[in-house]
Amino acid sequence: MKPQIRRIVIQVEEIHQEIGRTIDPPARKVTVAAVINNPYAGKYVDDLEPLYDLGAETGGLLAKKGVTALGVKPSEIVSYGKGAIVGLDGEIEHAAAILHPRFGKPVRAAVEKGDDIIPSTKKMGGPGSVLVMPLTNKDSIWSFDHMDATEISLADAPRADEIVVAVALADSGRPLARTGT
Repeated sequence: MKPQIRRIVIQVEEIHQEIGRTIDPPARKVTVAAVINNPYAGKYVDDLEPLYDLGAETGGLLAKKGVTALGVKPSEIVSYGKGAIVGLDGEIEHAAAILHPRFGKPVRAAVEKGDDIIPSTKKMGGPGSVLVMPLTNKDSIWSFDHMDATEISLADAPRADEIVVAVALADSGRPLARTGT
């Protein structure tokens, strides 16, 4: 199953200053979100396996776009996260089918490695819902200085028959991090 993408949004955040201190180089995160058609909106489907491949294709595409948006080598990505908002004619299990079974492998390939899980969040919602995603170090989930979050909201998505699928990447930890490694 190929994703039917209505649009892709790329949001880059650069933190240059925090509590009066200059952050040099700036702490940077990117969130790349795709608004896709939910092929199972409005109906119960027992076998969700076709969504596994849809997730793999979408995850790889979004991660590659995120690396490009930050303008870094894939190996310079240090943290990642993922999330989805299912429109109200779908069900939360649609997000789980997209985000979990096959999503991670192409994301890890796009960021060269990734020994630890990609933290995630999933929810139901309508247009303008906020998706808050955790970020953790791609190779050491217990690296406290990399535990962070980012969010995105799309004014027109998800519609009832859509899913917003997102990947978040960072090339640094939190600005001024000092709680441990």
